[in-house]
Amino acid sequence: MAATIRDVARASGVHVSTVSRTFSAPHLVNAETRNRVLAVAEDLGYRPNRAARALTTGRTHNIGLIVADISNPFFPPLIKAAQAHARTRDYHVFVADTDEDPQVEEELIQTLAKQVDGVLLCSPRLSNRVIERLHAEVPFVVVNRRVKGMPTILMDVGQGARLAIEHLTGLGHRRIALLSGPSGSWTSGEMRAAAAAMDGVELVILGPNAPTERGGLAVAEEVIASGVTGVLAYNDLVAIGLIEGLYERGVRVPDDISVVGVDDIVAGRLNRPKLTSVAMPTAAAGRMAVDLLLQSFDEGATPTLATLDTHLVVRESTDRAALFPRG
Repeated sequence: MAATIRDVARASGVHVSTVSRTFSAPHLVNAETRNRVLAVAEDLGYRPNRAARALTTGRTHNIGLIVADISNPFFPPLIKAAQAHARTRDYHVFVADTDEDPQVEEELIQTLAKQVDGVLLCSPRLSNRVIERLHAEVPFVVVNRRVKGMPTILMDVGQGARLAIEHLTGLGHRRIALLSGPSGSWTSGEMRAAAAAMDGVELVILGPNAPTERGGLAVAEEVIASGVTGVLAYNDLVAIGLIEGLYERGVRVPDDISVVGVDDIVAGRLNRPKLTSVAMPTAAAGRMAVDLLLQSFDEGATPTLATLDTHLVVRESTDRAALFPRG
């Protein structure tokens, strides 16, 4: 016969309620006791009945994770890290993709709210006003968007933009294009504010742009016409598309124009030239988002704002400014 919760309690030398808490609220159980109970449960082959536990605790032990575009290589490391970390806390993750559509995002939140204990909302396209309204239906942790009164994780793209601009100006670039992302993007706003505050830079804003290779290809003609010698792109996909669009028009990277991306995705490291990029702590953000969401379930928990550092990885797509820049 299958092991029961009473079998685990008896073999562990603890009360049944302690075994229950070990699986439903592990942070409330002493680490030594929790590890002993989990080891005994593993030896006995005990698996808690999730449906019964949900009726008892009012918790599904499911988390929703909503991303703007699952095909964007920025998101999979965050998703994998969140899923793996949630499993260690006995939670399952449902992943949903909005395809950059705020209406789809709202519909997904309303649907998931009936099936999960909370939602991780990553790079949302909804307005803050709508997010605040939906928060009444389900707890949120928001990644890469400031929303008042909610647990929030920010990857410091402002810091990354400053590092990228400093790198370009250090190579002699003075007229620099910032390729923004989708309209209303928090990341674009942070990058623009950081770059605009820097001295010695003539900043050219081009966008909004689709956050894809096609977006980079489409803006290549504008970049050439702008007379810039350096570019900071919204993300690596836009940067990769831009480099292809420049080469199609006879403009070499980095000989004629230097290009910096954001995210440090694998494709950028394999591209030719290898892409200089602002590395984003996506896996760390995924793990922390799970922790903040579970903490938010505690009565009286104070919403936490966490900011994770970014850093610049210099590769082949940037070099010294040409003596006689195009334009």
